[in-house]
Amino acid sequence: MNSVKKNCGEIERKLGLSLKRVGRERSSVQVIAVTKSVSSKQTRAVIEEGYIHLAENRPEGLALKQEEIDDDCLIWHYIGNLQTRKVKKVINSIDYFHALDRLSLAKEIEKRAQKTIFCFVQVNVTGEDSKSGLSPDELTEFIVSLSQYTKIKVVGLMTMAPLDASETIIRSAFIQLRELQEMIKKKNLSYAPCTELSMGMSKDYTIAVEEGATFVRIGTSFFD
Repeated sequence: MNSVKKNCGEIERKLGLSLKRVGRERSSVQVIAVTKSVSSKQTRAVIEEGYIHLAENRPEGLALKQEEIDDDCLIWHYIGNLQTRKVKKVINSIDYFHALDRLSLAKEIEKRAQKTIFCFVQVNVTGEDSKSGLSPDELTEFIVSLSQYTKIKVVGLMTMAPLDASETIIRSAFIQLRELQEMIKKKNLSYAPCTELSMGMSKDYTIAVEEGATFVRIGTSFFD
């Protein structure tokens, strides 16, 4: 797994440059290794490099990884769309959920969760039909409506930038999410502190950290 080790070094190099550019410390951003398309062996190689935040996007994949990699030190994230009927299969096996975007899902999480789930509300800042998430105009009302759900803590917001867009468009999307996050944070809601920003993937994580991302979701760059 020398390629994984090399890739980790390159990720850290690029992160360091971007963070230095905007005067941030490495400790201010958490790298999530997205392991949804790789084996448990490859996942272990990333863990050996010190990455303990892992992400999956299917219940079956999450269950398999957790069965094959039994480590209490790992922090598990679920990214991508989660069907309401599948909530019970994953919600008590994860620490963070990155795609809360509707009340029916919140209700099911409240019903099934046996602990507090740290949630990111997904916002579709660019309005693309192909992407899930709330529109910016829907965000405040949605956040307010979550006050009754005691198992949900809205730690932040999440978005995905357009694929293959220009840096200007990508940066604009991340700036917009940061402004929305700051707006919700200022409301001082105990159930929605909204201090975090989950944005940036393999193609654009350097831009994301320059615009304030505190969690970046990196898959391909680890394993290619």
